[in-house]
Amino acid sequence: MSGPLYVPVLPTRPHATAAYQQLSPAIQCAVMPLWNLPPRHRTDADVLTAHMRREAHAVSRVQRHHPAWIDTPLADEIQLEVFASLLFDLGEASALRPVTGPGRPEFQQVAALEAARRSGSGVGIRIGLPGEWDDGGTQAVRELLARLDPADEADLLLDLGAVRSDRPDAGKEALRALDALMPLTPWRTSAVLGGGFPEVTAQMLEQGLHAAPRADWHAWSELTSSTRDYVSWLGYGDYGIQPARAIGREPSSGRGGPAWGLLRYTTAESFVLGKVLARGEERTAVNRAAARQFLELPDFRGATASAGESWLRDCARGHGTTGTGNASVWLRVGNVQHMTYVVQTLHS
Repeated sequence: MSGPLYVPVLPTRPHATAAYQQLSPAIQCAVMPLWNLPPRHRTDADVLTAHMRREAHAVSRVQRHHPAWIDTPLADEIQLEVFASLLFDLGEASALRPVTGPGRPEFQQVAALEAARRSGSGVGIRIGLPGEWDDGGTQAVRELLARLDPADEADLLLDLGAVRSDRPDAGKEALRALDALMPLTPWRTSAVLGGGFPEVTAQMLEQGLHAAPRADWHAWSELTSSTRDYVSWLGYGDYGIQPARAIGREPSSGRGGPAWGLLRYTTAESFVLGKVLARGEERTAVNRAAARQFLELPDFRGATASAGESWLRDCARGHGTTGTGNASVWLRVGNVQHMTYVVQTLHS
């Protein structure tokens, strides 16, 4: 069994695909995203199909040199039917591996297993663990694996969801789940995913930069300190620089939106957050001042560490009204520096 070093859970949105493309080749080789098609519950069926096909093919293009998974975990029945047809459309040429899991609708499981058989890419088995592990879930996973073609391989994606300070036992619960799941099959890869990024409010950022603890990383450190034999085979996964529940948000129309946003920076212990403005007369000055604060952090890794740090330098030292970003740019920049730093940390 072998697998990726790092599995970021990313939405199939332009800011995320752009962030993946901006990673250096060496970092890309260690990153295997789990791409999530966002829910679109109030969309005409034809429009829904067009949206999902466009997003899936965009991800397929950026992953043409490296494998990844694609999923739609929070979709309704109509969207799941479209997803099933997409798996067929992507075909054997795609590097995207289908994902299913226990508790999914029967037809979605059938479509994913059939796509795995047809393409020879294998299938991701995503198992949610939002709280305590229930041993009754083992049988459901065993039954799903029994339906897999013997020639196909399976990847274990244990998804803890949000892992913040209110879940001090997340690492222990992950070990309980893994103790039950790892013996079920010779998994091709296995990864533990958790979202440690906080739900941010404007009030959190009123006094300058705010540091939120990386509770998911602490849970991972506890998990990997175990003496279980399988620990050395596990891949680390997270939800990047967005809260875990952001995966379930429908894409905005692009109109309106809050007047503020945030810059994000990842350090060994914290997510460091700084408020920026999306509009207004003070926007340029406020955003450049915020970028300068990040450059002054003792943990700032230098302007050449990644395209994320380079952008912060250029924003801080720029002139005029351009180069201070918008919500999509701030997400892209944050994910580039975060994914780069996580891979470097895991390599060390």
